[in-house]
Order: sequence, then structure tokens, then C-alpha cells
Amino acid sequence: MYAIIETGGKQFRVAANDTINVEKLDAKTGETLSLSKVLLVADGDKVTVGKPVVAGASVQATVVFQKRGTRVRAEKFKRRTGEYHRRGHRQYMTTLKIGTISLA
Repeated sequence: MYAIIETGGKQFRVAANDTINVEKLDAKTGETLSLSKVLLVADGDKVTVGKPVVAGASVQATVVFQKRGTRVRAEKFKRRTGEYHRRGHRQYMTTLKIGTISLA
């Protein structure tokens, strides 16, 4: 059984016991969350597609830890003028362990 969920403006395909990194959620380590923006639930040959979300479906997830992602560098360069700019960014991330997928 798997589901497609949406969080942080991105979609993730999740199954039980998966670990995913999502954009920062306001939750403490060890806290259990219920993700209700479930777009699709598939159980074997039975597929339920939401319009836009599946009514009554939810995914239980536990916060493993909060961290920052890898550094993304942005550079700008113009030749012959000595113009050179470098910027970096690290996104705050939340690591989730997927528990159960329920379709009510």
C-alpha cells in the first residue's frame, strides 16, 4: 500500500516505514503528525484518486529530527568587468518516518 501526499508545495510517494525529508514543519522531535493532504491511495489493484484530495484519507508520520539541507550555491559572473557574486542557501528540513496509511 502506498500514497501520494503533498506537503511544502511538493508531492511525495510514501509507503509504511519510509523516511522522507520535507520542508520544515512546526513539530518537535518524536511528535506524531497526521498528514491529511493525500492525493492518491493505492492498495494492490485498488487505486483511489482524489479530486483534489482523497476524502477521509490520512497518513500518520513521526518526526525523526529537524535539520538543514545541503548547501545550494548561486554564482553570478560577468566577464572582463570583475563582477562576481556568490551566494549560498541551506533550507531547513524535517525528517519524517511514515507510519500508517488509512483510508476511512
